[in-house]
Amino acid sequence: MPPRLRRFVAAVGVLVFLTFYIWAAISIGERLPDAWWIDLLFYGIAGTAWGLPLIPLLRWAEQGGRGK
Repeated sequence: MPPRLRRFVAAVGVLVFLTFYIWAAISIGERLPDAWWIDLLFYGIAGTAWGLPLIPLLRWAEQGGRGK
């Protein structure tokens, strides 16, 4: 697969993933108890943890262009 197409597929994958991730975070956040510190903790973790599942996808997107 050409590097340009690989990056395009990864970009679409990131957008799809983030759409569902944000929807899930908001849905879970609405069901939490009504306390400011719980919201702060949950949204702080959810706001920084979105990158971890995307690391393999981004590595895959960049692996094809180096050896050629």
